[in-house]
Amino acid sequence: MGTGRVLRGLTWAALAAVVTNAAIVLTGAVVRLTASGLGCPTWPECSPGKLTNHAELGIHGYVEFGNRLLTFVVAAVPLIAIVLALLLRPRRTPLLTLALGIFGGIFANALLGGITVLTGLNPWTVAAHFLLSVGLTYLAYALWVRVRETGDEARVWQAPPAARALVRAVVAAALVTLALGTVVTGSGPHAGDPAAGRMGFAPETVSQLHADAVFLLIGLTVAAVLTLRGLGAPDRVRRAMVVLLVVELAQGTIGYVQYFTGLPIALVAAHVAGAMILWVAALRPLFALRVRSATPVDDLVAAPELTRTPR
Repeated sequence: MGTGRVLRGLTWAALAAVVTNAAIVLTGAVVRLTASGLGCPTWPECSPGKLTNHAELGIHGYVEFGNRLLTFVVAAVPLIAIVLALLLRPRRTPLLTLALGIFGGIFANALLGGITVLTGLNPWTVAAHFLLSVGLTYLAYALWVRVRETGDEARVWQAPPAARALVRAVVAAALVTLALGTVVTGSGPHAGDPAAGRMGFAPETVSQLHADAVFLLIGLTVAAVLTLRGLGAPDRVRRAMVVLLVVELAQGTIGYVQYFTGLPIALVAAHVAGAMILWVAALRPLFALRVRSATPVDDLVAAPELTRTPR
């Protein structure tokens, strides 16, 4: 297999890893929203003595077992990426490392999902299960970006340190917003099973805290849009930040509507999907801020504020 074909395969595998790690979050939300979290009441078996779902478990068993089967699809994607990274010549170690990290993380998340079932859907493990998928989506996106780069030279940043810090602050605020969203979920009515415990926080209080984080995220994003425009950052970086702002406004709208309409299942599912879209949208300007090239900075872009840092 030629190098070009291997790289194309790796590119598609990395993109598939982004999509599948985000998609399994949505199917996990469907499990929770349909009260199917204990549809398979044990783990790694579906029920005592049986590895697979059976009719006695009803529709909830089919929903939960279907989500478990999707894990194998999610794990197969980075496994393909690992094989392709091993075939690539010359070897690019960062690509192999990222693919291995994704595969190992998926295995760890499967174990965490099992612990979640065995603890009766403890809301803290449910939250950790979601956040680990967020981290895996980050690794998958990083792999997708790295495969499409021409090499593994040092990073060339296309904005001064202050602008980079602001973009990083936006990503950090997005992560905090997602984390607080899990606390809202863990305090709300959609527990995944009628007998599942809750975190014990007042839903109104944590919802307001989550909303405050959203306001902070939007404010930082607006500041980043204006700052990057004022500095003359590359168009792709500015466009990515504007897209993020649009996604934030749409996601915030869905969040408010679902809250004031009593958390209907369809809107909650849309909000979960929107959370993963927002996360990927937040990563885009961060990764778009730099390129990798062996070309000297002054020859690459005529901008004195650019800096080169080790990888």
